[in-house]
Amino acid sequence: MSDSEQPAPVLESDSRFPSGPWVGYFIQWGSKSRTELDLRFSDGRISGHGVDWVGEFIVRGRYQTDDGKCWWSKRYIRGHDVSYDGYNEGKGIWGVWQLLHVQWRGGFHIWPKGLEEDATETAEEEQPAEREVVFETVPVATAS
Repeated sequence: MSDSEQPAPVLESDSRFPSGPWVGYFIQWGSKSRTELDLRFSDGRISGHGVDWVGEFIVRGRYQTDDGKCWWSKRYIRGHDVSYDGYNEGKGIWGVWQLLHVQWRGGFHIWPKGLEEDATETAEEEQPAEREVVFETVPVATAS
């Protein structure tokens, strides 16, 4: 088999991590900003691309099916990187984004396109207290 004939990666079978279009939002400066992504989940790796009001970006990261933990980097084509850390409990991925070079962070929620937004809003209300995320942009304290 030549290099150009690599077998296609096996997509994740866990229903929490379907490959394909995802939608959602991130919270910045007290406002929800819509994001659209096309994600691939395979063998513990997340890859893909998307767009939001800042611009186009690529996504590279990891996920775990045993506990639903996910982490990735969103790299804007013409700019900076944003770190994401979250978990998937079956109604999308919830968590916190962080922009280290300016010490900002905020909450986010993404879900597979087609999962009704009303269902995700209900899920947001049902989140247990120990899993709450920060839903506003706040400065990150640094050690002096």
